[in-house]
Amino acid sequence: MKIWDISPLIHEKMATFPGDKSFARHVSMDFSRGDHLTLSSIESTLHIGAHADASNHYHKEGKGIEDRDLSLYLGPCQVIQVKIPPGERIKPEHLTGVKIETTRILFRTDSFLDPNAWKNNFNSLSPELVEMLSAKYQIKLVGIDTPSVDPADSKSLETHSAIYACDMAILEGIILSQVPPGVYTLIALPLRIKNADASPVRAILLNKDQVL
Repeated sequence: MKIWDISPLIHEKMATFPGDKSFARHVSMDFSRGDHLTLSSIESTLHIGAHADASNHYHKEGKGIEDRDLSLYLGPCQVIQVKIPPGERIKPEHLTGVKIETTRILFRTDSFLDPNAWKNNFNSLSPELVEMLSAKYQIKLVGIDTPSVDPADSKSLETHSAIYACDMAILEGIILSQVPPGVYTLIALPLRIKNADASPVRAILLNKDQVL
């Protein structure tokens, strides 16, 4: 079975949004210390690595990640590669000639290739694109290979707001640089964390003809 692992490795040196809580793993027991087992805990932003945003992250009336329908994160998806200048948003016209084949779309921009080195000029999605995808294709999940569907310096979060209005799910921070455009099966289930504004996921793709 071919598994495309689209989740970056989570570790202490992984880049996060400036000001957000970096990942740390604290080891309280370890075989190397003579303990009878290994035991550790973590502290981190929930928006670490490949992660699913919950709507309470970007809307005051939103819900926590535990209330999201898991079927949104499981099923056919389409990887679409878009090549635009650094820092630009993907707009409807950038999909001219692209046949939309599924109700989940992952955008490959190759604009944030190193998850361990922060940069502000990654690509993001435009609210117009989200509205078009919802109205014309009934898209229920959008993902992107960058830290956010909005630009790094956005305070108004126009795209997040459009996604809330369209009741879409979000995947951010995925790694698609080795994944050819096409149709796959997505598995990216969030953890059931009460009232959480996001959850890390182990996001994978299977070739569309593979059987689980």
